[in-house]
Amino acid sequence: MSVNESTAGRQPTATYDSPFLKACRREPVPHTPVWFMRQAGRSLPEYRKVREGIPMLESCMRPELVTEITLQPVRRHNVDAAIYFSDIVVPLKAIGIDLDIKPGVGPVVEHPIRTRADLAQLRDLTPEDVSYVTEAIGLLTRELGSTPLIGFAGAPFTLASYLVEGGPSRTYENAKAMMYGDPELWAELLDRLADITAAFLKVQIEAGASAVQLFDSWVGALAPADYRRSVMPASAKVFDAVAGYGVPRIHFGVGTGELLKLMGEAGADVVGVDWRVPLDEAARRVGPGKALQGNLDPTVLFSSTEAVETKTREVLQAAAGLEGHVFNLGHGVMPSTDPDALTRLVEYVHTQTAR
Repeated sequence: MSVNESTAGRQPTATYDSPFLKACRREPVPHTPVWFMRQAGRSLPEYRKVREGIPMLESCMRPELVTEITLQPVRRHNVDAAIYFSDIVVPLKAIGIDLDIKPGVGPVVEHPIRTRADLAQLRDLTPEDVSYVTEAIGLLTRELGSTPLIGFAGAPFTLASYLVEGGPSRTYENAKAMMYGDPELWAELLDRLADITAAFLKVQIEAGASAVQLFDSWVGALAPADYRRSVMPASAKVFDAVAGYGVPRIHFGVGTGELLKLMGEAGADVVGVDWRVPLDEAARRVGPGKALQGNLDPTVLFSSTEAVETKTREVLQAAAGLEGHVFNLGHGVMPSTDPDALTRLVEYVHTQTAR
């Protein structure tokens, strides 16, 4: 079911005719919409101030704080969408997985999943487990008005890589060893994570999120054949589970140039593209019927305003023939990025693409 088909009969909301949702639906827009992955976060001094002394996971569980952090880049940058402030491991923490986000390291899992018995750690997620999410999104949608809120979750492969490795990895040797050596255990692990992820996205949509993004941050480590066989079924299960809500479904990974077509086939309405593949080439790989999101290299923002504008024009020119385009970076905003560079970039894209 495409996003155009699934929205038939859906009652219009305050956000329905926003440029962001129109672009996701591949409809004409007044300007190319812009938002940034990690737009709420360490690049903003106001974020660092309100987060001071509060651990990451705790900050994700305070509705008023989540609301403030999510709104900060909307106020400052005039972006066309907000993205819910959270972390991909929040649903795992909510079901009782013993993990923490360690500064400078990332998520660390106390008891990695390596055997079938370890799967017992993964129980179903209920709305009550994440009641703070429902509360925060209720607060946010009232504040945001006609600006859409994007919900998000980590994809099954990326969550599995953390759970099996026990923390961040560059090689994913334990996860890949399970995937190749015990494909039945691997499939069961990803299937359980698909159910947890789908439940987490449903909570966000039912609370008022206008779109959702599935982050498969580390899936670029896989060859296409391995993705199709060992990952795509779980990602497709997540997308299928939320298809009936009629909200756009965005799929993004890093280093996924060889996987773009498959990531679209998994069920995305919008395929996120990192900076390694030009958008016109990405459109050829993905095929018709999908909008694209991306894809300015985040490091360009450390250059001069003229250089940023030049590289931005290249992205917009490559996107000129797309059915739908949401402007974004090719990965998240880097912590030391000058916030003013982001504000200028939003204004530049809006001005250059005004119709």
